[in-house]
Amino acid sequence: MTQVDFYILPSADPLARLDFACKLTDKAWRLGHRVYLHCSDAAQREELDARLWRFKGETFVPHGPVEDDPDAPVALGIGDDPGQHQDLLVNLDLRIPEFFKRFARIAEIVVEEPSIRLAARESFRFYREQGYPLQDHRLQRL
Repeated sequence: MTQVDFYILPSADPLARLDFACKLTDKAWRLGHRVYLHCSDAAQREELDARLWRFKGETFVPHGPVEDDPDAPVALGIGDDPGQHQDLLVNLDLRIPEFFKRFARIAEIVVEEPSIRLAARESFRFYREQGYPLQDHRLQRL
């Protein structure tokens, strides 16, 4: 069954979610996981792409749009097709994508911005009611 992890960040800045997504993606990719980053729209995906390029000057996380390379180890998407990915879903949308069940793990990244926090609570409730194993990680710093 899919494991769902909520990462609660000590920030109200929505862009902190993207920075943490970069850190989480880098770590997961280096551990051999394939990562699908589900974005809310094209603008968020472009911003995340830019942050992945500059997130660590000395390292590189191979990534790209899922429609360009569905088999890439790290893919960024906005639609309903995560390509061949089924390992780790980093959900940056405020809604749970319909395809979430195919993933072994889901990461939901939460900041103290009211609309994001409310959406995360609704997602947590949904996953709990469906019986998914949940874990929350309250980070003290970014």
